[in-house]
Amino acid sequence: MRKVANVTRRVEQAYEIIRDSICDCTLEPGTHLVQEDLAADIGVSRQPIQQAMLLLKADGLVIETGGRGLYVAPMDPDSIVFHYQIRTQMDRLAACLVAHRSAHADASAFRRDLEINGQRLIDQGRRANREAGAAAAVALDMQFHTLIYEYSGNPLISTAAEPHWNFLRRVMISVLLHAGRGDTVWDEHERILQQLLAGQASVADTVEAHILGAQRALLDILNGDDRLTTRSS
Repeated sequence: MRKVANVTRRVEQAYEIIRDSICDCTLEPGTHLVQEDLAADIGVSRQPIQQAMLLLKADGLVIETGGRGLYVAPMDPDSIVFHYQIRTQMDRLAACLVAHRSAHADASAFRRDLEINGQRLIDQGRRANREAGAAAAVALDMQFHTLIYEYSGNPLISTAAEPHWNFLRRVMISVLLHAGRGDTVWDEHERILQQLLAGQASVADTVEAHILGAQRALLDILNGDDRLTTRSS
């Protein structure tokens, strides 16, 4: 793990470092989190680690098991489904709003800007999938969906989506690591972008199918790998 760089932001940085290590699967489900070891690894005292643990527990990324201490939370299938249900509806809404804006005859500048930025992320995502690994590809995947939120014109969608992305980022990395969906993900992004540019309301259904496909792939993985879902005991 990287070190804390700014002493005035110890808690925030400790939280971000541990969260990112959980989300990119460096710290795997069931890993025992020893606060003294984390403090030494990150370069802070125990107090920022203790406060960071409280935030991570609130995120559902860390659990406390009786008197045995803190552990990286398992990937609970029920929780995953609940998060995906909410994300599906937010992404459908955002896609509908973008398509509606794009459909106007005077929206040529809007469409041009969306196409440039969307295609740039798709090209970078395809490259990352081939060359940079799952964490980098997922970061670009998140940027692509965030782009749709931003172009929707509703600034509350990004804010509402943020806690779900914290939970789902490691889920998505697991899909890419184990399910081989990298090419499929970016092919589907390409189709979504083209429908958005064409102002097609049916893009909402395409977005939903895209998200539910990722959910199904992940649940298939979890059903075949008890290490990801079993709580430490």
